[in-house]
Amino acid sequence: MHIGPYVLPNRYFVAPMAGVTDRPFRQLCKQLGAGYAVSEMVTSRPDLQDSLKTSRRANHAGEPGPIAVQIAGTEAQMMADAARFNIDRGAQIIDINMGCPAKKVCNKWAGSALMQDQALALQIVSAVVQACAPQGVPVTLKMRTGWCQAEKNAVQLARAAQAAGVQMVTVHGRTREQGYKGAAEYDTIAAVKAALTIPVVANGDIDSPAKARAVLAATGADAVMIGRAAQGRPWIFREIAHFMATGQTLAQPLVAEVKHLLLAHLHDHYTLYGEWAGVRSARKHIGWYVRGLPGGEAFRAHMNTLPDAQTQTRAVTHFFEALNTRMDRLPAPGLGQASQATHLLETVT
Repeated sequence: MHIGPYVLPNRYFVAPMAGVTDRPFRQLCKQLGAGYAVSEMVTSRPDLQDSLKTSRRANHAGEPGPIAVQIAGTEAQMMADAARFNIDRGAQIIDINMGCPAKKVCNKWAGSALMQDQALALQIVSAVVQACAPQGVPVTLKMRTGWCQAEKNAVQLARAAQAAGVQMVTVHGRTREQGYKGAAEYDTIAAVKAALTIPVVANGDIDSPAKARAVLAATGADAVMIGRAAQGRPWIFREIAHFMATGQTLAQPLVAEVKHLLLAHLHDHYTLYGEWAGVRSARKHIGWYVRGLPGGEAFRAHMNTLPDAQTQTRAVTHFFEALNTRMDRLPAPGLGQASQATHLLETVT
């Protein structure tokens, strides 16, 4: 599969998630089989481009390409300038956010709110494409099915975006009104795929290899994008790749491997954020890794009290070493894990 000049190794992608898909997480997912990863949403506001938060989100040091950066905003010229700003800092693909349902984003008419104003949305798409074209940088678009059930305009908007020069469209199978509630639907994604000639990516509720295969079959999409199911389970990408290639379910990872992966993740996380902020922002990641494990909830509560990197990593080490005395491999994900993941996301971010 291609995005512009870039050939991707597979069609199993990491979704951009604010507060989650920072550089350490993206690198880990790619290491574990993801074919493509998009950065956290980066604001287009020039007064925030030098902020610590934005500089961390725009940090791609050592990250294997292609480097994809998602930008968000409401003004066409500002979005075009943001695209150039991020290209100067290493972005090789620019993704436009029209999918974020967060109130603090939509209240400013960014994210999925743009789907309510198709004229403005297309002004932004055209401006960003024109800014990126001279530098040979492809532009992609992430959207929802529409603003609400009565206003599903994904097909119309996707067709117009393709005509404006967008080279890939990702559709989350929910309206903005749904947020992350209810079940994703894939008929709209299938309709978008049927209407376009550029690659289309299916997103929403893909939490297992079997679900990935089913969604690809149902939509005809060129790829799937996984978000919440990868939190604390970044090896899901190699599980999907193995299942798609062989039809066989890959064994759950060894407890010892997960301990090694998490400790390496924490080290990279502290390096990016510094110890004080890193310890606190790492807590949600650790919580996702241990959810559903024996003693995981008690450990998460204890871990949230630990104030520094040394005690945090020591506690993680001891937890997984103790778990390893009880089992060699992680237990298979529980049936209720998706709903638990949603609840955990809401409570710890």
